[in-house]
Amino acid sequence: MSDWLKTLPDAALAYLADHRLDEVECIISDLPGIARGKAVPASKFAKQDYFHLPDSIFYQTITGDWGEAAGAEGFIERDMILKPDMSTATAAPWTGDWTLQVIHDAFDRKNEPIPFAPRNVLKRVVELYRKQGWEPVVAPEMEFYLVARNIDPAKSIQPMMGRSGRPAAARQAYSMSAVDEFGPVIDDIYDFAEAMGLEIDGITQEGGAGQLEINLLHGDPVALADQVFYFKRLIREAALRHDCFATFMAKPIADEPGSAMHIHHSIINIEDGTNIFSGPQGGETDAFFHFIAGMQNHLPSAIAMLAPYVNSYRRYVRDHAAPINLEWGRDNRTTGIRVPLSGPQARRVENRLAGMDCNPYLGIAASLACGYLGLMEEKRPDRQFKGDAYDGEEDVPRVLGQALDLFDGATKLHELLHPDFARVYSIVKRAEYEEFLQVISPWEREHLLLNV
Repeated sequence: MSDWLKTLPDAALAYLADHRLDEVECIISDLPGIARGKAVPASKFAKQDYFHLPDSIFYQTITGDWGEAAGAEGFIERDMILKPDMSTATAAPWTGDWTLQVIHDAFDRKNEPIPFAPRNVLKRVVELYRKQGWEPVVAPEMEFYLVARNIDPAKSIQPMMGRSGRPAAARQAYSMSAVDEFGPVIDDIYDFAEAMGLEIDGITQEGGAGQLEINLLHGDPVALADQVFYFKRLIREAALRHDCFATFMAKPIADEPGSAMHIHHSIINIEDGTNIFSGPQGGETDAFFHFIAGMQNHLPSAIAMLAPYVNSYRRYVRDHAAPINLEWGRDNRTTGIRVPLSGPQARRVENRLAGMDCNPYLGIAASLACGYLGLMEEKRPDRQFKGDAYDGEEDVPRVLGQALDLFDGATKLHELLHPDFARVYSIVKRAEYEEFLQVISPWEREHLLLNV
């Protein structure tokens, strides 16, 4: 066995066992969270310390067009230096040969991190916490739909056909028989995850027709974002094996609940391992309230990263399992910021605004950045909301353009994430929004064509 193969994580070694490695997929997340990169023969990968991709992959919109994000020097497509993080090496078990995938980090020619690479954005925010003597801990929850194949964008998305031969039913939250309907797909999700060394904390049926949720164990923010990045890929591959699609759209089906990526946060004191949200007697600390205040005060400016597409804002609908405001409450799923039931050491704050369509690196980075600003500003949150927060006032942006206006004015947030990232992100997202505004919808044709 080659020396570099001996350094692989245990799960990757177990996957290869006595098999010869054929290929390595060298990948990196772009702004939407799509895996970009190159597939190379294993023998070539063993001889290379890095490879090149143009920085233009971060200027590309979700439709494949280009935002004018290159800056004053113009669109010259500089090569980035992409270096492998071998701790992320894992199987690609859906491939026809023995293939590993490895996440890479992006650097410029001076060996400085590319500021608008999503994984670098998250690393930058995590490092701010560590400079304060804190270790942020997160646990994402992933909601998604299994739907019937949809190859005509003009047609609405339909629930997938279940094992019983009937379409998936809605309003079956936590039903085990509903989960069993998708048993073959779920079996492949478990098998792929095991081969990749990814641990699933649980799978449940959510409220939508064919909507599932996967919970992940809490841990390091970068490692958890890597897992979500990998999970999106493996879930799609598992669905395709069973003649259906997996979609992470925030709102794929009208009148059904949207799909969220709820993010749980706690902060550990590096020196003594204690949770800074809990005091010596187990009570809630000032830091706990400052973190919540940071979310209330700064999440509006970050929602463009948590809800990055026009479809994202269709999820924020009253009484449809998504928040419409930034109230906070204990054990209250109607609020945008929830404090789950827990003991003192596990005390945490849940951000319920992030959609599953967000880039996991950027969604977690934005959420942690808002909490960090709260810890630095040391302000108090609004009074805890008791009751149904859907009876409260709406204060979540309803359209992407409004969210981007708030994002563009958030200079404090830009400094944490990196000003160059903020510039590129805004330009690309505005290009997508402008393109969407050129599309005439079926609603407009139906109600305006002959009536106005």
